[in-house]
Amino acid sequence: MITIDGSVGEGGGQILRSALALSMVTGQPFRIENIRANRDKPGLMRQHLTAVRAAAEVGRASVEGDEIGSTALSFKPGTTNGGDYTFAIGTAGSTTLVLQTVLPALLTADEPSTLEISGGTHNGHAPTVHFLQNAFVPVIERMGPKVEVELVRHGFYPAGGGMIRVRIEPVQSLTPIEILERGQTTRRLAIASVAGLSGSIAKRELKIIAKRLSFEDNELRIEQLPDAYGPGNVVGVELESEHVAEVFTGFGERGVSAEKVAERVASHVRRYLSLDAPVGEHLADQLLLPMALAGGGAIRTGPLSRHCTTNAQTIERFLPVKVHAEGSGQRSVTVRILG
Repeated sequence: MITIDGSVGEGGGQILRSALALSMVTGQPFRIENIRANRDKPGLMRQHLTAVRAAAEVGRASVEGDEIGSTALSFKPGTTNGGDYTFAIGTAGSTTLVLQTVLPALLTADEPSTLEISGGTHNGHAPTVHFLQNAFVPVIERMGPKVEVELVRHGFYPAGGGMIRVRIEPVQSLTPIEILERGQTTRRLAIASVAGLSGSIAKRELKIIAKRLSFEDNELRIEQLPDAYGPGNVVGVELESEHVAEVFTGFGERGVSAEKVAERVASHVRRYLSLDAPVGEHLADQLLLPMALAGGGAIRTGPLSRHCTTNAQTIERFLPVKVHAEGSGQRSVTVRILG
């Protein structure tokens, strides 16, 4: 049994989610201690518990320690099966992070799968559904599987109440990919969404995006959602290039102006465009595990985050691969999966 210290490196929930995913795929049991030790509220919260129980159901696993607040857990996987699954977080916890936990195993399962996951869909500390749809899934499909992520209903923090529906057509094995060049930008779009709030917020955000990034009117879109979905506000910028797409997101916060939210997003976009790196920080983190399961591949990204390097360490505990980063680390790093 593999023993993992959840306090190492970034010390957050990603260590647990990656361990669950890798355990399901490899059949190796593990025990994790000091779960989320570096967080203000250590241990399992609702979304983490949902991820554990989702992995146990999909992977026919036996689990010890699966309760709210638990700081240690043992997981012994059985056989992963595709099929139809429904998971409810019960809070605004991230539906996309629950999906992240079970998706790797279902990409190479014995049959197609459909998942319905309810909870939060647009959270400040998790990939949004739009990020999955426009940045992550297109790369995964280049590796062989077919994945469709449908946003059934928005769920903002703190109310939650959102839902995603995911359909997966698996393959026997994943194909390694390389993303080393960005290529020319082929599409740009900024979307400001509001629910239960004034549409003027979205207009102010898009005005800043247009000014800072030189977007034209036809590259700006306001999405006025039903009041019942809110209150909530999110502004996202989608950049599609020849070889990769990226999504940058900002969330409205109480006491933070619409202009400030949009300025932050524009700053992230400008930094990305200034680097000779086609894969952004968050997409690089998301791609490490499926690339490792494919047994090879390479991406060029910016300086590696602590979150990313911690994820790499977890991957290397389960798989006979090395996550190798080469480059100065100041402007771009090439990350290769070495078998």
